[in-house]
Amino acid sequence: MKQWINVALPKGRLGENVYKIFDEAGYSCPSILETNRKLIFENEENKIRYFWVKPSDVAIYVERGAADIGVAGKDILLEYEPDVFELADLNMGKCRMCVAGHKGFRDNTARTLRVATKFQNIAKRYYAEKSRQIDIIKLNGSIELAPILKMSDVIVDIVETGTTLRENNLEVLEEILPISARLVSNKVSYKFKNNEIMNICDRINEICSVKDDK
Repeated sequence: MKQWINVALPKGRLGENVYKIFDEAGYSCPSILETNRKLIFENEENKIRYFWVKPSDVAIYVERGAADIGVAGKDILLEYEPDVFELADLNMGKCRMCVAGHKGFRDNTARTLRVATKFQNIAKRYYAEKSRQIDIIKLNGSIELAPILKMSDVIVDIVETGTTLRENNLEVLEEILPISARLVSNKVSYKFKNNEIMNICDRINEICSVKDDK
């Protein structure tokens, strides 16, 4: 008998685009498109259940088993290292994790580098690989302000178009890694609902591959 699959979708434009992929793959749920305050949306025929969550929380819902699968950015997976399986790169929500700072900035290795970021673990690993001593300044918003106000030397943050950087006389100094949305699975669900999860994964991969070819 076909088992129910619980799917955690990230709120916002990315989640809406991801749902379109699921819909195209045959896992539609019309009620999710209705204007209401419902938190959970089900389709009995497809045995699929969706719910919207904050993007940074998707991996937690999946890791804890509240969701069987979900879609999370590679940045979140690298920063928090949740105990989940990464099944597929959806090639959506593409951006870059970068080091940015004032134009023409030159790192003075004779002193500790001050780094403002909300991605502490990614920044620590990156600079540890370079054997560079850093002072992490944890911020949650408007990271670009830190070097402008001389609170930090550089920032480590996600860059999509680079418009905010350019408008504030900042630029990308180093690219750490590319970021995109990933389909992830709870490890127990992957074992006991493997057929259903792999069917979804295969269909989504087919659709994403066709879109890439275009």
